[in-house]
Amino acid sequence: MMRVATQSLKAHRRLSLGRRALAGLLAPFGSVLAVACQSPADKADMAGELPRDSLVVMASGSDLESGHPLVAVHPLTRQLHRHALFVTLVRLDSLLQPVPYFARSWEWSADRTTLTLSLDSTLRWHDGVPTTADDVVFTLRAVQDSTVASPRRADLSALQSVDTLGRHHVRLTFAAPQPRLPLVLAELPLAPRHLLDSVPRDRWRQSQFATRPVGNGPFRFEARVTGRQWRFVRNTGFPASMGGPPQMAGLVIAVVDEATTKFAGLVSGDLDVAGVSPAMASLVARDSALRLLSPPVLFSNTLVFNTTRAPFDDVRVRRAFSLALGRTRIVQAAVAGFGTPASSVLPPGLPMAPPPAIEAPDTRRRAEAEQLLDAAGWRRSAPGQPRQRNGQPLRVELLTVGSGDMAIEQLVQADLQAIGVRLELRVMELATFLSSVRGSTKTFDLALTGIPGDIGLGYLVAMFDGEQAGGALDYSGFHRPGLTAAIREARRTEGDAQRNAWQVVDSILMAEQPVAFLYHARGVQGLSRRLGGVTMDLRGELAFVSQWYRTP
Repeated sequence: MMRVATQSLKAHRRLSLGRRALAGLLAPFGSVLAVACQSPADKADMAGELPRDSLVVMASGSDLESGHPLVAVHPLTRQLHRHALFVTLVRLDSLLQPVPYFARSWEWSADRTTLTLSLDSTLRWHDGVPTTADDVVFTLRAVQDSTVASPRRADLSALQSVDTLGRHHVRLTFAAPQPRLPLVLAELPLAPRHLLDSVPRDRWRQSQFATRPVGNGPFRFEARVTGRQWRFVRNTGFPASMGGPPQMAGLVIAVVDEATTKFAGLVSGDLDVAGVSPAMASLVARDSALRLLSPPVLFSNTLVFNTTRAPFDDVRVRRAFSLALGRTRIVQAAVAGFGTPASSVLPPGLPMAPPPAIEAPDTRRRAEAEQLLDAAGWRRSAPGQPRQRNGQPLRVELLTVGSGDMAIEQLVQADLQAIGVRLELRVMELATFLSSVRGSTKTFDLALTGIPGDIGLGYLVAMFDGEQAGGALDYSGFHRPGLTAAIREARRTEGDAQRNAWQVVDSILMAEQPVAFLYHARGVQGLSRRLGGVTMDLRGELAFVSQWYRTP
């Protein structure tokens, strides 16, 4: 009885601390949002202030990366861009097929090398300027510009030219026939030419637009407090043809990086939506005022090898490290089962992904890993001793931005120690981490990082296609002609041929192991039961944010 009471007291204290921490985060704006109205329609709709019941407050584990839609890689930031603050040319339906959005219709030429899009004529940027074909051309050309280092550049590699045909029509010309409408058109937000054309593209990440964006989506930017909160309000002029204004008057992204604080915010009602720690998922599921959702997400946790230098320029070493990792144990211990151990680089749920395979027993995998290291010249002087080659120990450094309680890092460290590898952990701030793994001259050994995906698998192109060397996702420095050819074959086919082609890409990457995919994540979202209209699937947690509403 005493033990139960003590545990209850500790839980109560943690919850109280979490509530006080959350109150500090929300304090800058109080319990209502003071709205800086920009038009008579806004004034009539907002009436100067937004009560708490007209807002959705969502937690983000880190500050949003940027308000600029063409340079961000942070998953929640990218979702906010394409579903709330900006618009894309098309959207995806429940079968992941393109349907009209800003492009109301489209037509292919007979040889499928030219695509003509007819655009909505009523959409405006939030400063009142019409959104036109000029913005489409500007966006697509900017993404193709290597100066921008857009993570979506690889998705437009087949695009030869893009031209306006008047204010509301645009023509895309491809270097070869296209089997389908490029899925990147459903994921690439449009950017305003009239505001960004005068800003040097190599300064976009540091520009004022990155912190005070002007969009054209169902929500518009209203205010920001660095590291604490972003605020967006309903765009009352969003066209009915594209879905009309959102149900909720405002959307707040609160930066909450501590698991107990997120849970406390959900319990108290200060937060409506929060990604919760897998370890706390059961607490959310047992609370009658909350719902637990676990949608599939396109996000993979990986161990990236620097293949440009020893010891990871040797495929035997890379494969040994990958074999040593107990992926099932990592998923169970680090994320409470909310993930799929990676037996393929292709995320489950996509049509081209193979069925998940059962992981081999630890003893078998470790024996094979030990044999590979022996063959590579990294041997033990005696059983249980660290491995050496030419008198040098097999000691490597793992870069990480940290994963909460560092559970993944410690599990990886223990698995590698079991095969005679000394792994040292180095925790870095995100910007420094990205600078290290993206550098043209790579000086790190290996890095633990999440890879945000996309339905068209463009991120694999950005990581491994030879023409994308030096790009935003070229972490491993691994590029081979055969792999590039296989990727391009997968990009130009469709149906069963496409599925088979992507599985060839998968087999090459699993054999070469430039990146050891650990697990493909599932979302763990806590929601207030008062929030209705919420759908979360492979299109993203915010895909239908404009349809969310609050029940009495």
